[in-house]
Amino acid sequence: MSEVGLWRKRSYAKINLGLHVLERLDNGYHHIETGMVFIDWWDQLNIRQAATFEFHCSDKSIPVDENNLVVQAYRAFEEQVGITDGHHYAIDLLKQVPTGAGLGGGSANAAAVLHALNELERTECSLQDLVDLSAPLGSDIAFFLGNEPALSTGQGHQLEPLPIQPESWIVVVNPGFQSSTADAYANCTPNPEPVLPLKSLLLEEPIEEWSILLENDLEPAVIAQYDMIGLLKDQLYEFGASYASMSGSGSSVFGLFDQEFVAFHASDSLTKLGMKTNVTAPQFVPDTSLKAG
Repeated sequence: MSEVGLWRKRSYAKINLGLHVLERLDNGYHHIETGMVFIDWWDQLNIRQAATFEFHCSDKSIPVDENNLVVQAYRAFEEQVGITDGHHYAIDLLKQVPTGAGLGGGSANAAAVLHALNELERTECSLQDLVDLSAPLGSDIAFFLGNEPALSTGQGHQLEPLPIQPESWIVVVNPGFQSSTADAYANCTPNPEPVLPLKSLLLEEPIEEWSILLENDLEPAVIAQYDMIGLLKDQLYEFGASYASMSGSGSSVFGLFDQEFVAFHASDSLTKLGMKTNVTAPQFVPDTSLKAG
């Protein structure tokens, strides 16, 4: 274990490049395929040694009990892997990524906790060990544990790393309200035979064609409930996006832009309207290292 008593770790959010809902299963879950890539919007976990486990969050609207994925991840690691006798950790979460936003913030936080504990405790769990440990907590956590863009299939647990991080500027805009993942899936219409498999679409079709070919099957039902999401998507196209879409089950929307100044103009304009926005540079690679001090 490190002798330093304080560490910092960022947990980066994601967006979905397309989301095909292929089948509704009897257990209430769905077979899907979606491309997942990182954005430069992150929460920070400050971790310190403590007499007992503690968890605090800068956003007081977020529960800090067993309903929080950070707490669930910590408990799962403690129970299944173990933490050195007499050592515990206090985690302070500086929350910046909006919740209920289709950006995977909670899952990213959980993955960051598992990575940090594995490193601090020197337990040398493999990536697959951590993925297996995280599976009961949520399907998106596996993606964040992998730290690279990927195609997610099945019920979200099957990941294939792919070089799909966009060579475009990504502008993400959050309208300031949450949308329900459960409602989005309950009201969507599965399509077992999309025009193109998502993998070939993302790897072979130019971004200029994505506005015609690349779809998020959850979008129609969510926009029917929250027309602001559709309006923001249209606005991003008007600002010059080559492609725009809702991320995941919403409520965030993103646009891909060829030019930096156009991307920042869109972001600045939407910020002035009271929206939370974020800009990510082309070929972004997240820094998920654990830093002392």
